[in-house]
Amino acid sequence: MKTHIEHYLDSSEYIDWNHPLVLAKAAELADGCDSDEAVAKRCFEFVRDGIKHSWDYRMNPVTCSASEVLIHGTGYCYAKSHLLAALLRANAISAGLCYQRLTVENDSPPYCLHGLNAVYLEQHGWYRIDARGNKPGVAADFCPPTEKLAFPILDALEKDFPQILAEPLPLVIKALTQNKTVEQVFENLPDAEVIKVPPIRLRPLTVRPKDQS
Repeated sequence: MKTHIEHYLDSSEYIDWNHPLVLAKAAELADGCDSDEAVAKRCFEFVRDGIKHSWDYRMNPVTCSASEVLIHGTGYCYAKSHLLAALLRANAISAGLCYQRLTVENDSPPYCLHGLNAVYLEQHGWYRIDARGNKPGVAADFCPPTEKLAFPILDALEKDFPQILAEPLPLVIKALTQNKTVEQVFENLPDAEVIKVPPIRLRPLTVRPKDQS
């Protein structure tokens, strides 16, 4: 029987780290690294900087699984988090999916979910990272134990969900698989006020103030 943490190493339909291309990229990124932290940083920076955010670049096709994101070089935040989780798991580093509820644009309603990751580092425990891709006003980084995510929580109805999931939320998968273009995804971004899964609380972290636009 699997221990709880082992579920964060699984290969699955959308976090398909056993795909040959994902395995090859994971091995390439880990080459020469001497710690889990060094591997995690390499994987994070590759997904953040090397994979284009679908909406930022208006780039089709809409991707969902880790292998699709790697093959096409693009993905929404959710899809990019699937790839990052897959690359980490392929290197035997436990990784999960996290979500925030944020305003879609201009710090005012409507709201949508934003996808990011948590990685388990031997020295620090669970540590959240956001590889959605930087741009003016967005400067996410990998600097454990300090957390530096892409977006701060600013609005009263925005939320920072504490759960670390082993698999993507079904409503996220629905948005990425039932909409055929990046514009359609943007018009139908997933949203939830509550995530009903058992939480794994993050280890307390020192949070650096986020860069404001």
